[in-house]
Amino acid sequence: MLKSLDEWRPVGLVAGWQTAASLCYYSIFAATGFVREAFSLSESLVGFFLTAALVGYTVALFPSGAAVDGYGERPVMIAGLAGLAVAAVAVSLAPTYAAVLAAGALLGAAYSTAMPASNRGIVAAAPPGRTSLAMGLKQVGVTTGSAAASLVVTGVAAVAAWEVGFWAISVLALGYAGIFALRYRGRPGTGDLSVPDVRGLLGRRTYVVLVAAGFFVGASIFTMLGYIVLYVQDAVGASAAAGGAALALTQLTGSAARIGAGGLADRLGGARGSALVALGQLGLGATLFGAVAVAPGSIAVAFVLFAGLGVSIHGSTGVFYSCLTDLVDGDEVGAATAGGQTAINVGGVVTPPLFGYLVETGGYDAAWVLLAALAGVGAALLLLVVRRI
Repeated sequence: MLKSLDEWRPVGLVAGWQTAASLCYYSIFAATGFVREAFSLSESLVGFFLTAALVGYTVALFPSGAAVDGYGERPVMIAGLAGLAVAAVAVSLAPTYAAVLAAGALLGAAYSTAMPASNRGIVAAAPPGRTSLAMGLKQVGVTTGSAAASLVVTGVAAVAAWEVGFWAISVLALGYAGIFALRYRGRPGTGDLSVPDVRGLLGRRTYVVLVAAGFFVGASIFTMLGYIVLYVQDAVGASAAAGGAALALTQLTGSAARIGAGGLADRLGGARGSALVALGQLGLGATLFGAVAVAPGSIAVAFVLFAGLGVSIHGSTGVFYSCLTDLVDGDEVGAATAGGQTAINVGGVVTPPLFGYLVETGGYDAAWVLLAALAGVGAALLLLVVRRI
């Protein structure tokens, strides 16, 4: 029993780090309503606030991936979490819309360390034959951290200023950075900081198709998360706290799905098993997005549908990354993850403003139909991946 616990302890430390990092980054998704009120923004301008964070995230991904492959994940993760804590405070103190855009971009740049570093740590630390489950457990850190951010930001805002929630999140992140530095050893890198072999990765056709599917995964996830609170307020007519609860529920069901999906993928075996599970999740997600478009404006119905979208769309990233890391060599995980996350982020950069525009011009129904179509395209690409493996 003790030996088994020792085998999983590094996985737990990495998952805890991912939780703290996501607590910082996803705080902005919970704060969309407060940012809209503070700066008198339209829905499209709220989308651009989320886009600024994703642009910072995306631009810094390949440098972060190169740093992880060159120096190992441990120093990158410690520096990244400290940077996230600082950037979260900057978001809360921004005096103008332009300043909050800049702070959001800084937050995204600090979060770019997350996937390349944590994926490398999981590949090295997972017990034999349990990589997909370990990846799913680590990815639970994303949903757990983002759910906690939803509850902290909206909960603190109910009794104090919303900015205080960001300060509390920053303190928690710095505290875990200290614990992580003391307890986690990690795996050393190559010792050289070099330009990632992007051309070599692009020569792997199955990897390229999987990365293309990542665009639609990101478009679905980031847009859904960014507009749940506003949808509950505007279309359902409930409070911001109810919207925060719906967002948290989506993330919690996503957490459970990432564990279950990872265990199922391990039983099915290898990259093909992971791709099959992700295919099923995106197909279900496309159906549920369509259901949101035609559903009555009831908070109970919204909770049920968003819980299902947590299981399907939000629960798919663990098996996506498990499939991706199975397709490349161990010393390419940082760069390969950067490529996959870049595609996910580009989907998240492009789609939220378009979703907001459709809300303004055609209503939420048309906007949710857009996400149903995008998730369907992602499922079609994953079917190609399954056939190629």
